[in-house]
Amino acid sequence: MAEHNEYFVTCPRGMDGLLQDELVSFGLKPLKTAPAGVWVQGGLAEGYRACLWSRLANRVLLHLATVDARSNEALYQGVYDIPWEDHLKIDGKFRVMFAGTNELIRNTQYGAQKVKDAVVDRLRGKGTVRPSVDSKDPDITVSARLHRGHVELAIDLSGNSLHMRGYRTEKGIAPIRENLAAALLLRAGWPEIAGNGGDFIDPMCGSGTLLIEAALMAMDQAPGRLRQAFGFERWLGHQPELWLELRQEAERRAWEGKQGRLPRFLGYDQDSRVIATAWRNIARAGLEGLIHVEARAIEDFHRDGQWADRGLVLVNPPYGERLSERKALSGLYQQLGESVRTHLPGWRLGLFTGVPELGHAIGLRSHRQYRLFNGKLPAQLLLFTISDDNAVRPRELSTPGELRSRISNPERAQMLENRLKKNLKTLGQWARKQDIQCYRLYDADMPEFALAIDVYGDHVHVQEYAAPKSVDEKSAQERLLEAMAVIPGVLDVPADRVICKQRQRQSGTRQYEKQDATGEFMAVEELGSRLKVNLRDYLDTGLFLDHRPVRRWIRDHARNKRFLNLFCYTGAATVQAVSGGASRSLSLDMSNTYVDWARDNLDLNGADPKKHVVEQADCVKWLAEKPTPDQRFDLIFMDPPTFSNSARMRGVLDVQRDHGTLIRQAMTRLTGDGLLIFSNNFRRFKLDEDLNELYEIQDVTPSTLDRDFQRNSRIHQCWHIQHKA
Repeated sequence: MAEHNEYFVTCPRGMDGLLQDELVSFGLKPLKTAPAGVWVQGGLAEGYRACLWSRLANRVLLHLATVDARSNEALYQGVYDIPWEDHLKIDGKFRVMFAGTNELIRNTQYGAQKVKDAVVDRLRGKGTVRPSVDSKDPDITVSARLHRGHVELAIDLSGNSLHMRGYRTEKGIAPIRENLAAALLLRAGWPEIAGNGGDFIDPMCGSGTLLIEAALMAMDQAPGRLRQAFGFERWLGHQPELWLELRQEAERRAWEGKQGRLPRFLGYDQDSRVIATAWRNIARAGLEGLIHVEARAIEDFHRDGQWADRGLVLVNPPYGERLSERKALSGLYQQLGESVRTHLPGWRLGLFTGVPELGHAIGLRSHRQYRLFNGKLPAQLLLFTISDDNAVRPRELSTPGELRSRISNPERAQMLENRLKKNLKTLGQWARKQDIQCYRLYDADMPEFALAIDVYGDHVHVQEYAAPKSVDEKSAQERLLEAMAVIPGVLDVPADRVICKQRQRQSGTRQYEKQDATGEFMAVEELGSRLKVNLRDYLDTGLFLDHRPVRRWIRDHARNKRFLNLFCYTGAATVQAVSGGASRSLSLDMSNTYVDWARDNLDLNGADPKKHVVEQADCVKWLAEKPTPDQRFDLIFMDPPTFSNSARMRGVLDVQRDHGTLIRQAMTRLTGDGLLIFSNNFRRFKLDEDLNELYEIQDVTPSTLDRDFQRNSRIHQCWHIQHKA
């Protein structure tokens, strides 16, 4: 084979950056990354090395050709033209793994059949016999991946997914895959910690996957060393001598890796049955005597004197699907935090969780967070340094009576309490009837308390507007303390679930800047969909409550429409378009943080990432470019910021000055009978009158304000814009 083969190496979402670094270390040259994989170039030896040594990959695909799939004839001919006789014996066995659909190929079985027909016809023309299809024991596996009218064809060198190392034939409860475990170890810095003499503990080890992967990594053992077979072993291009050399090198490194001082590996789990499974997995991995596991609850955790002064605690605790379960989990997380702070000072803690909002219960500040996926479930790896300097004081869960004792002006506080009770009686009842979980309860109704108070399920988000110059700082602080004393009692919410921020006028991208770094996300419901919000880390929470009617309208009118969301923020409008049956969608935002957040929201609602795409892009620059034929949409939502001078942008965006250009450019991407929804929250905004000469425009602002925002009718303005008949 050529020394410049192209490979597409696949991996779980969120791991492509780590995978690229790993593949470079094998001698492969990176070409480009994809959402779940990396394109690289190199020789056959490097491809073999990736199969044997990659701790992160799912599959290593040897790219053969990219063929046209816009017609049955083109697809058949493109596949037929590939010299399959170089890869498979004429009487050999093969299977086709087909992924993707389009208007022509509406299901993967149809696509696989077309590829099979072309391969069989090509080889049948070389003799009297023909190859056969065998899905269980093929000589080779043909990978066919459909993307935008073309099919990428490859030989799958892996066989079964590379995450299947061979040691785990049994599973514990909710196991994580081996390559995800390896990614967590790499993100947590385990290779460096092990190299500096550190030890490893998993206090909720389950079937032992994290322990085994940590040991394999520390002892330089190839993750593919125990596998019984690879997909290339009966491929005609296979070079057995080259493969033997690599296997011998792996055996030598495995022997050398066991010499000298090795880290200690300890795992606990309260379930004795899963501990028995862990022991068997450890034995199959050849790590008996090197990893110790035993049945022990987290509250019984302790460290004896033989452990190193530094090390890594990495844990994947239960997530909890129901609110009641998550309340119980808070105590488990708190116990974990107390145990590591007591027994493992100076160590590093990695917490991999699908409920990062519970991370605060650890009692430590997380210095780094990584977004990953456990299967399809969004999750985060939170990293902590275990030290007293990094400890967070537990929040006081004061009673309403204790809070009231701190009030400096009881009469003024009573006024706020009365207003909140009145609003809760009316707006709270309305929200319950409308099945609205998140709504604005109070919006600076009284001049003494310049606050916006929003209810998010069983949490409350308080935004304090900056006090006018006529109010001194001490008085403003007293009023805020009075409000924070009143709110928990009126809303029957614990004080630690009332989150307060000071809100000031923002310019540029200040509205997107982090205020904190807790990594605490929670899921809320809106119109039957689930959305991630973060009440602590950003000035805004990830959900603009005032746009709820706009999102409802999009949901009700999106069926079978192609939807474009410009300046998409966290993609809440796209989620509702998908919920309403949009056929396809494209969501664009300049912030990588919000692009990831939008992808999480779509994934949380089961959206197909091939049909509903989120991309990082400067919308101003994107709109200025000439649209391609596939950039035509039936429904467009555009809600630009008032002002932006981001370093990523060319120039400065001023919505009053630039909105005419933005609208005209967006309309070039709108179908003849399509609709553009244009909105912004600049209070003094005036729509360019010249636009009325070009388009049919309707001011729909009153209909886009639900009851909780009718007191603040200028919070946004909204128009429906269409081409003239």
